[in-house]
Amino acid sequence: MCGILGVFGKLNKTESRFDTMLQTLQHRGPDDNRTVTGTDYFLGHQRLSIIDVEGGRQPLESNDGNTHLVCNGEIYNHQSLKNDLAYSFSSGSDSEVIIPLYQEKGSESVKDLDGMFSFIVSRGNRFFVARDPIGIKPLYWGFDDTNIYFSSEIKALINTTDRISEFPKGSYFDSNKGFKTYYQLPQVDTFITDIDKAIEKVRKVLRKSVRKRLMADVPVGVFLSGGLDSSIIAALMKEEIPELHSFSVGLPESPDIKAARMVAQHLGTVHHEYVYSEDEMQEALADVIYYLESYDQALVRSAVPCYFVSRLASQYVKVVLSGEGADELFAGYSYLEDYDEPQELHSESVRILSGLHNINLQRVDRMTMAHGLEGRVPFLDIEFIETVLIISPELKMQSTFGKEKWLLRKAFEDVLPAKIVWRNKLEFAQGCGSSTFFEERTSCITDEKLQKAIECGIPVSSKEELHYYNIFNNHMDHPDAVNLVGRWKGALH
Repeated sequence: MCGILGVFGKLNKTESRFDTMLQTLQHRGPDDNRTVTGTDYFLGHQRLSIIDVEGGRQPLESNDGNTHLVCNGEIYNHQSLKNDLAYSFSSGSDSEVIIPLYQEKGSESVKDLDGMFSFIVSRGNRFFVARDPIGIKPLYWGFDDTNIYFSSEIKALINTTDRISEFPKGSYFDSNKGFKTYYQLPQVDTFITDIDKAIEKVRKVLRKSVRKRLMADVPVGVFLSGGLDSSIIAALMKEEIPELHSFSVGLPESPDIKAARMVAQHLGTVHHEYVYSEDEMQEALADVIYYLESYDQALVRSAVPCYFVSRLASQYVKVVLSGEGADELFAGYSYLEDYDEPQELHSESVRILSGLHNINLQRVDRMTMAHGLEGRVPFLDIEFIETVLIISPELKMQSTFGKEKWLLRKAFEDVLPAKIVWRNKLEFAQGCGSSTFFEERTSCITDEKLQKAIECGIPVSSKEELHYYNIFNNHMDHPDAVNLVGRWKGALH
């Protein structure tokens, strides 16, 4: 996991602003910092060393010296790709496989990659930029009169570019051809209706997904909230890692802390927990919003405990797996109870999956990276997503079995305590005990201030959100920044 920066255009090699821009991404990769500059390009990389710790420094260079690469993420199928390529690799880095693959296939190369990634390739007078199919790894782009810029986070572009936009997920940019979408969630016409077959597929493919995400040359742990999703991931990881470290946080007596202890004891993990105070939440808020790059009310609320658990985990491991994505795939949100038409439920699942890249996935990426930690999301493996999407939505409807996520619960009821498998769902912020804390502490914002802000066109819906917006605006002083904040178009939280 890393921070990447690319600039293309009419460059002055002595310009220090590119190094300054790269420094804003230092938290994403505190282990190393390198740049390469050509007559018309600058590539910068802040590295968090995960694969080939000693030899995988970036920017990576091709054998002929004509191609350079910076990449943020992990290519899980790098070894099988390397086996099929006639190329002399200079490192054990998973990212290096992108170079010969691009040299051989050009822009079509991105379709062969299985992983989470955003990367920039410079070759001769051409450059190529791509982002993974789901948008697990972030990427933004901007421009001014002379240059085009690409960055892992908005903050690197704030004081430099005239315009800033999100780089679309599942897309690439070829300097000769422009933008193109290479992946979209599949349209499904025929569904699996057999319950036993559906459960078998879920068990098999999720295990495969978890196993794939254990790839690392550094310690790997798990976020364990005590809820169903993270507990399943922890159980599957424990099958592969005898001494698995798990991490949980919350306010004193919060439900998640207690449930996580139960799961950790059942699985036999090396469990770590941190009980934070309300004062600590208040002190952390400005930093959370700075790293999160959002003021969305629900996202900020859930980002606060994620910030603390990431900080905790970073003291013991460099990689963590989380349960993100299960609610979208298996209709876990409470508002989905109201869906009684299977096809409508399926369409809604596809819609919210398509929006994860700048909502919940943004929270996972930014809060882990704020502490030099890599977060991986097994439920959002492409093969697993496509497997679950072809399962009949009727088997996911809460009215069918009387319990949300019944199918997922049933698939893994043999690896966890019944109290955890059939535990009622709590949103992350609720489970950690922090869901209403900031709402109760916005007395400084009056009804009049909120109304005036709304009349001025500030897109906020409550006093709490206006409080977050004010902090966000201090950090992200650019006219495009507010338009980059992802918002749920529905009652997800």
